[in-house]
Amino acid sequence: MSSLVEQAQVLVEALPYIQKYSGKTVVVKYGGNAMISEELRDAVISDLILLSLVGIRLAVVHGGGPEISDQLSRLGKKSKFVDGLRHTDGETMDVVQQVLCGKVNKDLVTRINRQGGRALGLCGLDAGLLQAVQLDDKYGLVGEITRVEPAVVTDALSLGYIPVVSTVAMGMDKSCVYNINADTAAAKLAVALGAEKLLLLTDVRGLLVNPKDESTLLPAVRASEIPSLIKDGVIQGGMIPKIDCAVEAVRSGVTSTVILDGRIPHSILIELLSDDGAGTMLTL
Repeated sequence: MSSLVEQAQVLVEALPYIQKYSGKTVVVKYGGNAMISEELRDAVISDLILLSLVGIRLAVVHGGGPEISDQLSRLGKKSKFVDGLRHTDGETMDVVQQVLCGKVNKDLVTRINRQGGRALGLCGLDAGLLQAVQLDDKYGLVGEITRVEPAVVTDALSLGYIPVVSTVAMGMDKSCVYNINADTAAAKLAVALGAEKLLLLTDVRGLLVNPKDESTLLPAVRASEIPSLIKDGVIQGGMIPKIDCAVEAVRSGVTSTVILDGRIPHSILIELLSDDGAGTMLTL
């Protein structure tokens, strides 16, 4: 009987959060371990479906780095990275577009639909959703987003779908397609949609004062504190561009951004519908 009472208590605890987010837009950047592990993938998908069913407007933005590297390897082409970004020549861009807009996007859409959700696959090229110029010649066909046209995503949300967006963009400075960093794309889309929250799924616990001690997690950080955290080495390496995206999002109107531990099953539900949270929340 006690376990039934505990289950009921979990639902009661979730109620004010469901009321808070129902009708609001939440953007989830889906990537890392949560895309590779079957157990974590199923947990993410069930979280998305549940949240959609209680009236939260969810948009999902995904990457697919490991799948791109695997496909390039099959073609006998080695992956090259510059400053943490995939160097993208013309041949690599063809693979990026095929893998992201094709296999990864449609696999994710199919999984959501098969489990009872209503997902719709989109890429940044659809209806001019993501528009970009070249970031820097040293990265090849890697783009910097200059404009987001969110109407196609807004329409999908209005019809009750979960739009699932792959991160390629239409070139505005030349006739080409650009590869876009998924964290950046998610942040830009969250701003364009007027999202309440941006969740960046990662393979880390969040921001840790001591990277080797998960008990030193910073559950909440203000944007004004970020420079000193970078100076003190709390934020370093690959976390810096992720935090930059988070800061840009909250400074542009998104209420909060969460660096969320995607290794924890159902971390999205824990973050949105419980008192605990499951990562580091960034606010103004």
